[in-house]
Formats: sequence, structure tokens, C-alpha cells
Amino acid sequence: MDFKVVQKEIQLQSRGWVPTFHDISREVVEIAEASGIKNGTVSVVSHHTTCSVMVQECSHDIDTFDLEYLQHDLLDIMRKMIPDYAEEGQYRHPGPLHAQFGRYVNEPGNFTSMNTDGHLRSVFFGRSETITLKDGKLDAGEFAHIYFIDWDHVRARKRQVNVTVMGTTEDVEDRKFNNGEIVDTNHIFTEDEKAYDLHYDLQLKGRR
Repeated sequence: MDFKVVQKEIQLQSRGWVPTFHDISREVVEIAEASGIKNGTVSVVSHHTTCSVMVQECSHDIDTFDLEYLQHDLLDIMRKMIPDYAEEGQYRHPGPLHAQFGRYVNEPGNFTSMNTDGHLRSVFFGRSETITLKDGKLDAGEFAHIYFIDWDHVRARKRQVNVTVMGTTEDVEDRKFNNGEIVDTNHIFTEDEKAYDLHYDLQLKGRR
């Protein structure tokens, strides 16, 4: 069975001011279809330490911040966990050495390092998603979209997403595990666990 790897980079423009959610579903689908790979995986990875990737439903309604309602709900939760960087000294990072490093690499000002909230959210949320590719189609769920999240809202920036498609150009065997038998993970009580206990009668008698 032949194995093939295809890699592409998607370039994006984040707006700053508030975190940006980019719907990159169409681009990822196009890369997967053009790869010629029928069965395998598609890995979508942020190139940046203040960004994340998520697979989630599109909630359709969009607010005045240009965020889908579900995206803004998520942002509200993240802000409770990790508040926006609003004033100097709010977080330990960035310290004086890191600020100097920013100047060394020609950052436009110390303010660009005041993105600690973005770094921490990326750590909590993760920077990548892997999606199964079946018969040339992404198997992410009926209503799933792929979003690239730029948590760093200090300024508008160009961003990059790395997409790797890996797998075979051939068909695969039957995918059903154990002939498709449903795995029941619910707790099944034993007869001992369901046994009569004398205290049942005592409790009932105490109520009379």
C-alpha cells in the first residue's frame, strides 16, 4: 500500500483589537481533495504560540464584533479563565529581558509583548487538530467547521496555518470494529450490588 504526504501553508490576516476566528474549512477541504490521498489523516497546526485550531459547529449568527455567537461564548469563557491583558504588570510576563528581546528582533514597541493572555489561552486550548480522511472526504462531523483562532489581539498580524495530509491513495478494508457491535460503556450492576439490605425495611418503618 503506497503512503503519501502532502504539506501546504495557508496565509491569513488577523485584525487585532479582539481575537480573530478564521473559518478555514474550505481551504483545508481543497488541500485534502487536491492531495489525491483517499484514506488517512489531515493535521491542521498553528505556526504561532498565541494561536489555536478547533473543530466546531458553525453557529451562523454573527454579532457586531464579527464573531459567531458560539465563538463569542467561547471567548467569554476564556476571558473568565484568562483575562485580557489590560494593564502593565497584570501578568509576570513579559519581563524586562523579554521586552529587550522584542526590541532586538525589531518589534515596533514593548506593547507587542503584552500578549500573555494569548499565550496562556493557546496553551489551554491547544494549537492543532487532526481529522480523519475517509474515501477522500474529511470525517469531522456533519456540521463541523475548522477554525484558526488568533488569541493575540494586540495588533493586526499575518498568520500561517500548516496543513499536512498523510495516508494512502488506495481503498481500505472494512472499518467497522468488531462487526460494528455497539460498545456499552454504561455501568452494569451485579446481583450483589442490587441485593436486598435490611436497612431498607428500617427506613420504611421509620416513616410510618
